[in-house]
Amino acid sequence: MRLTSIHTYPVKGCHRLDHDGAFVHQWGLAGDRRWMVVDADGVGVTQRETTRLVGLHASVRPGGLTLRADGQRDLDVPEPAGGEPVAVRVFRSRKFPVPALPAGQSADDWLGALLGRPVRLVWLARPTRQRAAGTSEHDTGDQVSFADAYPLLLANAASLDVLNDWLAEVGEEPVPMTRFRPNLVVGGAPAWVEDDWVGQPLRIGDRLFRAAGPCDRCVVTTTDQETGVRTKEPLRTLGRHRNIKQKLLFGLNLVPLDSGPLAVGAPIVIAP
Repeated sequence: MRLTSIHTYPVKGCHRLDHDGAFVHQWGLAGDRRWMVVDADGVGVTQRETTRLVGLHASVRPGGLTLRADGQRDLDVPEPAGGEPVAVRVFRSRKFPVPALPAGQSADDWLGALLGRPVRLVWLARPTRQRAAGTSEHDTGDQVSFADAYPLLLANAASLDVLNDWLAEVGEEPVPMTRFRPNLVVGGAPAWVEDDWVGQPLRIGDRLFRAAGPCDRCVVTTTDQETGVRTKEPLRTLGRHRNIKQKLLFGLNLVPLDSGPLAVGAPIVIAP
């Protein structure tokens, strides 16, 4: 088993970046989901609400971010150096707000034009706890980015192959791995073996992770990550084959147990 690809999403919900390597922090991959678009209430705006985010291309540079989208000029956004933090939440239902720094009016106006609504861009200067301790079976600890729940998401290429076989059986088109927006993709593993890794330490190259639990999927998986077109698949097929305790499962959440570089091609083993 080896790591076949690495991906980050600099602004939560934006188009992915593909990497040959990345640095693992305890809160996640360097440059991954440290920025988030929020509404007037400080709640994250994600692809669940608007598929226009697939057209947002963000690249990380030292000390800031560059935003790109068709029909708009590129915008350079520096990391906020000061100012009063605002309380934000990834989801409206989440009762544990975290402090983030506003990126400024230029970024807000640029993103408002892209999304067609008033929004703000914020930066998480210090990754921190976003859910109260004890609210999940496998606690993320005190550091996490603007990820939905856990610092990283791993997906298994063989599991996607099986899912696409199920889709073919009902006359549906296959879906690419990009639909599931993973950080790490493993190749050379049996399909669904990641179910057996839950709760175990997992070593990828020189980095150690805890397999924190399977990922419950949402409507974002039905969104073409290049065009924004939304259909009913693969969520409907996951509902037939991977509905476990009322959750539609694909992928494995990870919590880093150390920090350091990680590269495509790294071997993956269950740690002793």
